Amino acid sequence: MEAQTETLSNPRRARWGFTRPRTDADADRASARDYWVLVKPEISFLVTVSALAGFLLGSPGAIRGATLLLTLAGTALSAAGSGVLNHYAERRHDALMRRTASRPLPAGRVAPQAALIYGLALVVLGLGVLWFTNLLTATLAALTVVLYLLVYTPLKRHTLYNTLVGTIPGALPALGGYAAATGRLGTAGWALFAILVLWQMPHFLSLAWMYRKDYARANYRMLPVVCPDGNATVRQTLGFAVALVIASALPTVLGSTGWLYLAGALVLGAWFMTPAYAFYRSKSTRDARRVLMVSIAYIPLLVVVICADRWVQ
Repeated sequence: MEAQTETLSNPRRARWGFTRPRTDADADRASARDYWVLVKPEISFLVTVSALAGFLLGSPGAIRGATLLLTLAGTALSAAGSGVLNHYAERRHDALMRRTASRPLPAGRVAPQAALIYGLALVVLGLGVLWFTNLLTATLAALTVVLYLLVYTPLKRHTLYNTLVGTIPGALPALGGYAAATGRLGTAGWALFAILVLWQMPHFLSLAWMYRKDYARANYRMLPVVCPDGNATVRQTLGFAVALVIASALPTVLGSTGWLYLAGALVLGAWFMTPAYAFYRSKSTRDARRVLMVSIAYIPLLVVVICADRWVQ
């Protein structure tokens, strides 16, 4: 089978060296792979895990397995659909950044209309599944989609406070998981919401510092772009990491978790603060990447701590 050169819809990509030999068989495989990339699997996974944390926190007794499965499936589908629609909304800006120019939409491997239909279908399916859980959970998921796509996404090009706004849709799935287990919005659910808000800031800021030149190229008003000396970025990264340690104790203070959770959460918080402090001292891309990597592991490990605490109790 003869190799053919991949068609590039963006001349910038050719200049940056994104062209490569590609066979017809590769094109078939790339189609499924591209549609998988569109759902932002890493982000969708973290969103689903945060919903699991909320559900476990709201289930001090026996876990209702069917409700849990519906909650996780609906959350995963709506998060995946939001990811696709975000790709659709930002496709022209993605074409301007080196790290995103090879994504399926700016690269021309997936048609925008196909991505729009795909994303809407996933969101509708996810909200439908969550409706069978309870109306409150489905409403929170719908609010998450609206805030993520219609508020946070456009704000990235208008104000440096976009990151703080973006923490709200990022934390709502945890509250949705709690609502799925309890049918209400309790103090423990709001405590977990606060933890997720604070966790996201070092995650976002470290990523923005690593790719600040790319964000500037696409005219995104990220903090490292607006304040290029990095002082505000490293101060806020460390400050939010410290606040996260304090907030992570709230579920125990409120009586929703025991001593094992408290000990584990404090250890995780200290672990998170270590690269945050190093980043504060160095402003280096290497330490920013360490903050990002620890932040990715933090939420799954927090779920493990919640599970261990439940088992002990």
